[in-house]
Amino acid sequence: MGKKAKEPEKPSTAWQGTYGDMITLMLCFFVMLYDPSETDAVQMAAMMAAINNNTTGGGNSLSPGALASLGNTISALPSIEKGRAMGPTMKKATTTFAPDIKSNKITITSDERGIVITLTGDTFFEQGSADLNIDDTRETLLRIAQFFADDELTGRRWRIEGHTDNTPVEVQFDEDGRRTGFPSNWELSAARAANVLHYLSDFGVDEQQFSIAGYADTRPKFSNDTAEGRAYNRRVDIIILDEGHF
Repeated sequence: MGKKAKEPEKPSTAWQGTYGDMITLMLCFFVMLYDPSETDAVQMAAMMAAINNNTTGGGNSLSPGALASLGNTISALPSIEKGRAMGPTMKKATTTFAPDIKSNKITITSDERGIVITLTGDTFFEQGSADLNIDDTRETLLRIAQFFADDELTGRRWRIEGHTDNTPVEVQFDEDGRRTGFPSNWELSAARAANVLHYLSDFGVDEQQFSIAGYADTRPKFSNDTAEGRAYNRRVDIIILDEGHF
């Protein structure tokens, strides 16, 4: 009988170790390139919303396809640059106002206008009034004034926006029967914004870098059908404006 054919040798797996080392080195390289300070807060919020809404097994798509993704990337270049400029400011604001955020006196968000520092209405103003509760909010206003004096914000501009709920202002009269108070929520919202600016000016901010606006009840954040929603809608927004909104 002839000799039995020799079985072929099994292929070597030594290459797998080298391949694994290369992948690990590439991962480390890209981690080193990543800079969290360059993250666009608005884009990150959109990504988180897409992930959080994944309740049916499929997430929300951030872009409909490869070509659209490329087009979106090109059109979003100004937003990316904004993120690089505003990202460190957002982080600093979150750290500076941590006590006020914890006590629900303010919230910090970002949108197409820039970074938004929201003063909750019930903390800063009585319902239907434009007079600041200065005894309860002095420390917060001082922190805001000191934050705006930071060298990193040199050259930026800010806008203070007043808002109300949809409750009509109460008609008031003085002893002579003359009407006093605010004719409508438009005047009330503008007066709230102006009073915040006056106090910040007293604490050292430069009024020349600010503008004010009053929106009455035209831009609610929540439904006015509930007392809680109306409380959130009575607010003042202090906005660190993006350069495109100067």
